[in-house]
Amino acid sequence: MKKITVAILFGGCSSEYEVSLKSMSSVLENIDQDKYHVILIGITREGRWLRYDGSIDRILDNSWHQSDDSVPAFLSPCRQMQGIVALNNGTITTTKIDVVFPVLHGKNGEDGTVQGLLELAGIPFVGCHTLSSAICMDKDFAHILANSSGIKTPRSVTAFKNTNLDTLISATKTLGFPLYVKPAKEGSSNGITKAQNTAELILGIEKAFSHDNKVVIEENIPGFEVGCAVLGNSDVIVGEVDEIELLHGFFNYEEKYSLTTALIHVPARIEKEVAEKIKETAIHLYQVFGCRGFARVDMFITPNGDVVFNEVNTIPGFTTKSRYPSMLSSAGLSYTEVIDKLISLAMEEGY
Repeated sequence: MKKITVAILFGGCSSEYEVSLKSMSSVLENIDQDKYHVILIGITREGRWLRYDGSIDRILDNSWHQSDDSVPAFLSPCRQMQGIVALNNGTITTTKIDVVFPVLHGKNGEDGTVQGLLELAGIPFVGCHTLSSAICMDKDFAHILANSSGIKTPRSVTAFKNTNLDTLISATKTLGFPLYVKPAKEGSSNGITKAQNTAELILGIEKAFSHDNKVVIEENIPGFEVGCAVLGNSDVIVGEVDEIELLHGFFNYEEKYSLTTALIHVPARIEKEVAEKIKETAIHLYQVFGCRGFARVDMFITPNGDVVFNEVNTIPGFTTKSRYPSMLSSAGLSYTEVIDKLISLAMEEGY
């Protein structure tokens, strides 16, 4: 049987560049090489696109782009070509692609930018389309849409760089402290701070604006955070609900990837009825946001059992130990099976 040619995109102009390298390495180590012919396209922090034919080790130590195994390459937006153009020793080569697997986290990869290019190119790809990717990446828009569909969201105030600071601080008074200050379009909790007073709020706003031109200031939701892995297009399956146990602070970037003081419980330590409510809410939001392929829907559970929306990750962390694969593993799907299912879902629906 002829192998399916899969182009895996990794790296990216994003604060989550290193996360992508780890996720992509796990995908490469576990994809069925007998079924798929894999082509690697890396994007450096500076935005250079390179076709890479070297080892996983050089990806993990971030020397891949300095290797002789890397040559300039890009995805052509031409639908007639539907593939990759590479430049090697002055020779231009083209390679037709059957499907693209973007293993890109955060800006310039998870936010609809790459998805738009792939839709222009007419190449099937894993994950959400352009519009749903963009909406889910923007915490302000996502909360507005979730709330309008009947799902509770944290009360919040949205600020832009030209918003008057005194007016902004006054608007947040009804929310009370502590407050979470978030760049609207960042991932992995980059740029997020927890403010206990006005001075910390001002510093948090400054930090958030260094990451984005829009900032969301949210009230604190008592309780704990849970996640739900959703897999599918029109018909979906969900993994076991997981739970984040925090010993102190909040689930920031360092804690997400070190788990120094946090624990992830799969399945979550909750009643069956609550777990079913979370799964139903996740499926509802997945459909409201127009997701396809896969996504991780994160929510809060309050002490009185309310489900409050937090965010949707359209390209969640994807190492073998990441939350999304772990939730599906607990539901009986192996990591390799998840990869295979994602590729078949992409090809099934095309672009």
